[in-house]
Amino acid sequence: MTTTPAPRRPDASVVADFNRNGFAIIRDAISDDLRQQLLRTAQRLLASDITAGRDRGGDGKDGFRGCLALDHGFLPLLANPATLPTVVELLSFNIHLLSAHLIALPSGPPKTIRTPDRPGWHRDMYGVTADLGPANTPRMAIKVAHYLTPITPDCGMTMFLPASHLLTQSPAITDGAIDPAGAITPAIRGTDAILFENRTWHASGINLSGAPRIAVMMQYGYRWLHPVDDPYTELRGDRSLSDVQRQLLGDRDRNPDGSLAKGKGAEPLRTWSATPPGTRQ
Repeated sequence: MTTTPAPRRPDASVVADFNRNGFAIIRDAISDDLRQQLLRTAQRLLASDITAGRDRGGDGKDGFRGCLALDHGFLPLLANPATLPTVVELLSFNIHLLSAHLIALPSGPPKTIRTPDRPGWHRDMYGVTADLGPANTPRMAIKVAHYLTPITPDCGMTMFLPASHLLTQSPAITDGAIDPAGAITPAIRGTDAILFENRTWHASGINLSGAPRIAVMMQYGYRWLHPVDDPYTELRGDRSLSDVQRQLLGDRDRNPDGSLAKGKGAEPLRTWSATPPGTRQ
């Protein structure tokens, strides 16, 4: 069994930014070397003819849901000690992975989406809002977005509407426009990560860079939420995984003999979160 590096203590200013705006930036969340490794992994998967979990959309958008099961090269992102502690601080230790989403946004002018008729602004977990109503939708999940291709002003980075997680109705967009007033594109470096929650209104930018914009978004939510991805049954059988990784991949509240052990499935992340910096678990 591998060990999970000790968590980086959450930055209070990042937590405050998140609570105020519904999103925040964690600087230097991954190394340059890991970013290049992840890009190669993503390009390999996108070039394949795999259909399981394939997620194609309008205007040539491509990607995969459950990319972690399809290529274990994404595994370093699962329990990243630079980002996961902040997710735990903002939700709790009683979480697991809901989705590992690989997205390739093609370059070119918009045709069917990101137009005045279909601006593309949305909240995640649309079913929650549809069932409970926008005024009653709580914070339930957080995405950690990593952008693997070069970040340029025209690459189509994700846009966000600050403080929109507090809105009780859809943001207004002026006739003929595609973005609500106040929408921004965060300024990040390639090794940074953007965290945002399910209630935050966001949309992809328009990619005119001449190359696909490739990103991986890891979404974490409470363990009582059903994952978007298919079960990670095969991956959980990997004996080299750490206990924290197993929790995030869906380990249940069970004793070794199979009997019920209330809360046991969240114990690894509870213990890891309390690990002092400079030690390993």
